[in-house]
Amino acid sequence: MARMSGTRVSIVVFATSFLLGLLFTHWIADSLTLWKPPATDERLWMSATYYSVIAKTPIGFLYLFAFVAIGGGLTILWCLREGEAGNLMFDGGSIFLYASALAVYVHTVLPNLGVNFLTLPESATEIPEPLKRSTLELASSHLVCSVALTGVLALQAGRWWAENNNDPDH
Repeated sequence: MARMSGTRVSIVVFATSFLLGLLFTHWIADSLTLWKPPATDERLWMSATYYSVIAKTPIGFLYLFAFVAIGGGLTILWCLREGEAGNLMFDGGSIFLYASALAVYVHTVLPNLGVNFLTLPESATEIPEPLKRSTLELASSHLVCSVALTGVLALQAGRWWAENNNDPDH
């Protein structure tokens, strides 16, 4: 049973790491809005332009991302099925964080990208207030998703540590 459990955890860690990698690629834009005050119009335009490129991602890539995200979530649920105390604690927390990240992405990030970033205004002298809010909200949502997925990795590492330190063979 430990071999199958290790495979499932590997799938969860892979999917989570893959999604984190996707979110970390947005750091180039997110850092301009969240971590380098003040959020000037120039920085917000650069971020909005980046998000505009992301909003136009070909649908095939989106299907790949969705496949990985759903696969990771289903694998965590599969791990929960064993019903062991460690699984309930670590995988229960993992599924909560994973589902939270997916919910933020599906209900906040994707609609924001689709509504506000498919086309940008021509003028780059002053960023319109709605676009400014959307840009800041997008960066904040990326941060929330990144923190939640990092928590999933921490819980899976905790599960691995707990299982290996309770094993009499080690």
